[in-house]
Amino acid sequence: MNSISSNLPNNLPNSLPNNLPSGERYLYQLLSLIETGYLTVVNPQGKEFNFGTIGSVPELRLIIHNQNTYDRILTFGSLGFCEAYMEGWWDEASNNLVGLTQLFFRNGVYNKARDKATLPLMIRVVSQRLRTVPTQVQNSRKNVQHHYDLGNDFYQQFLDRTLTYSCGYQMRETDSLEEMQLQKYELICRKLALQSGESLIDIGCGWGGMLIYAAERYGISGTGITLSVEQGKLAQERIEQKGLGDRIKIVMADYREIEGQYDKFVSIGMFEHVGKGSFGTFMSKAKSLLKPNGIGLLHTIVTEGVERNGAWVDKYIFPGGFLPHLYEIAQAMRAERLTIAHCENLRPHYAETLKQWGINFTKNKAEIKALSPAYDDRFLRMWDLYLQTSEASFRDGALQLHQVLFYKDNQWPLTIPLDFSL
Repeated sequence: MNSISSNLPNNLPNSLPNNLPSGERYLYQLLSLIETGYLTVVNPQGKEFNFGTIGSVPELRLIIHNQNTYDRILTFGSLGFCEAYMEGWWDEASNNLVGLTQLFFRNGVYNKARDKATLPLMIRVVSQRLRTVPTQVQNSRKNVQHHYDLGNDFYQQFLDRTLTYSCGYQMRETDSLEEMQLQKYELICRKLALQSGESLIDIGCGWGGMLIYAAERYGISGTGITLSVEQGKLAQERIEQKGLGDRIKIVMADYREIEGQYDKFVSIGMFEHVGKGSFGTFMSKAKSLLKPNGIGLLHTIVTEGVERNGAWVDKYIFPGGFLPHLYEIAQAMRAERLTIAHCENLRPHYAETLKQWGINFTKNKAEIKALSPAYDDRFLRMWDLYLQTSEASFRDGALQLHQVLFYKDNQWPLTIPLDFSL
């Protein structure tokens, strides 16, 4: 037993039996870290174990349906915990996965579980990384299509009408999801100081929302780059429907394959997928795509933690992903002589965006399930867990969302203001 839990606290509840299986005891040792908040665990035999301070907020109830949950956690840590949820082996009584994840973050439970790396877990993680490393174009294409080609009809069930799948910008608590996304586009347009007649390239353009907004409101022409077949087709359809086909086009290609030069450059929620060791490649391409004195904006998730993607996210959600540290972005830009003009952290805005996505997803679960046999209960639980734990990660975890404004070549012109007030 000591070899399993030597780095864990021993202040277990007095009611804890001495003859518990090792996996169950390990979980309770982790949960004994809880001081802020209150958690009740109900095991498959109906016995209750309490952790934290009675009467403190939040009060959560973790119900273990399957005894195998404990061994899965013991062997595979947070990956096993998440997989067990996908299988229906445990639930939070009110489906408050956001609150449960926040509880783990606030009390160091998640970090302590991550520190325990067993050989089976290391083998699974390394194997996954070798299969999905995006340094080769074919791997990048496969990784992107794993997530973004699930089906446009699926994403339409929880995104807003602009089909924007990135952090919005909340100005008022009453803002709708669509208003948040349009405000985000407006903020980016102002930061880029877009002018009528300018050209804009969007790397990782999704369903074309940024380009459509900029063309309609600011009179630009533009090119969108994506590796998602489903996104690319619908983006081009939406562009044609709005009569913008003569000014905007979508190109199905890897960003490393793109040539040409543009007045302005933007990339929203794509940098997280370029992979470890490719930050410099991305910045070099951004520089080459900008005309002299061009301006660019990078909108990306950033982590302040050690973990760059997480074993479960890497396996099931975003294979090949690698979240940057902010200093790594600055270093990569500096190496290419791209000068940072402004940097803003939109962390709370992404938490609110994810909250809205989660509400829509929960409301439309029946409709999603009816779309395809692939959207079964396991799939729905996986996505519910992903959306809720992501929200918690932006509220209490290590995730941040930065917009980094940069320019090429000469000094920042005084004609470009840094007041982006909406």
